[in-house]
Amino acid sequence: MAPPIKVLLVDDQALLRSAFRVLVDSEADMEVVGEAADGAQAVELARSTGADVVLMDIRMPGTDGLTATRMISADPELSGVRVVMLTTFEVDEYVVQSLRAGASGFLGKGAEPEELLNAIRIAAGGEALLSPAATKGLIATFLAQGSSSQGDGPSAAEYSERLTALTGREREVLVQVAGGHSNDEIAERLVVSPLTVKTHVNRAMAKLGARDRAQLVVIAYESGLVRPRVD
Repeated sequence: MAPPIKVLLVDDQALLRSAFRVLVDSEADMEVVGEAADGAQAVELARSTGADVVLMDIRMPGTDGLTATRMISADPELSGVRVVMLTTFEVDEYVVQSLRAGASGFLGKGAEPEELLNAIRIAAGGEALLSPAATKGLIATFLAQGSSSQGDGPSAAEYSERLTALTGREREVLVQVAGGHSNDEIAERLVVSPLTVKTHVNRAMAKLGARDRAQLVVIAYESGLVRPRVD
C-alpha cells in the first residue's frame, strides 16, 4: 500500500485550515502534516515535514502565497513539492503569476469537498489542476495582462526558440494541454493511446524546461503557440 499523501495547509484563517484538516484527514490515502498562517512559515514547513502537496492561499499578510510558491519552486530540495493555489474566485488577478511562479494549478475556495480532495491527488500524481473553467479564467487573464513574460523567467522569444526542439506531434499535444484537456481527452482527439500522450507531454516538458503540466500551459501562451481568442 502506498504511503499517504502528505498535505500542508497554508491560510491565514484558522477556521478554514481547521475545516480543510478535518476533510483531508478523513481520507485514508492522505494526511495533514502541518499548518501555516503565512508564506514564510509555509516554506519552512515544506522543508521540515516532507510535504507532497501544499494548499496555498494567495492573499496573506506578511509573505504572500505567490512569493512562497516562487521560493518553493526555486529550491532544489523541494523539487518534488507541488503547490495548489486556493483562490476566492477561480478567475483571480494572481492566477497567471502563480503558475509562472511554479504552482501546479489552482482551485476556488468554494469548490466542493470532492473537488479539493481530487485536486490533492491530481497534484500529488504530477498532473496539473487546470479545470476547463479555470483554463478559461487563465486565458481571460492573459487577455487582460498581455502575454509578455514577467519576472526572471525566460522571455517569449526564448520560449519560441525552445519550441523548435518539439516534434510536430509534441506541438499538437502542447496545444491540447493548453486547452485544459486531460491525457484521455487528448488521446481521443488525436486518436492515439493515453500512454502515447503522456510520453509526448513528458518529452515536451523536458525540452521546454517546464516544471510540470501547468507550466506547459503558460509556455504555450508565452511563446505565442496558442493565442487567446474571444468567443
